[in-house]
Amino acid sequence: MESGLETVCRVCGLDVGEVRFDEHGLALFVICECCGTESGVSDGIVAQARRVRGHWLDAGSTWFEPKARPAEWELQQQLRNIPPGWR
Repeated sequence: MESGLETVCRVCGLDVGEVRFDEHGLALFVICECCGTESGVSDGIVAQARRVRGHWLDAGSTWFEPKARPAEWELQQQLRNIPPGWR
């Protein structure tokens, strides 16, 4: 992202526009409605984010906040939102 702000969940790729990491890379501790990951807690390093993603996918990719799930949700499309360095 040009401004350096991260709005995409590093684990599942959800992007609702809420800033998760500021322009300095500092976590704002936002809980993802989709996978339930709190920015800065379980996604601070790439290996950790990948491990959490694997567990979430293995568990069926269920939404942490089911009411927030869009009717036309596409898992693979959302996963493509994950920043390349965090895939």
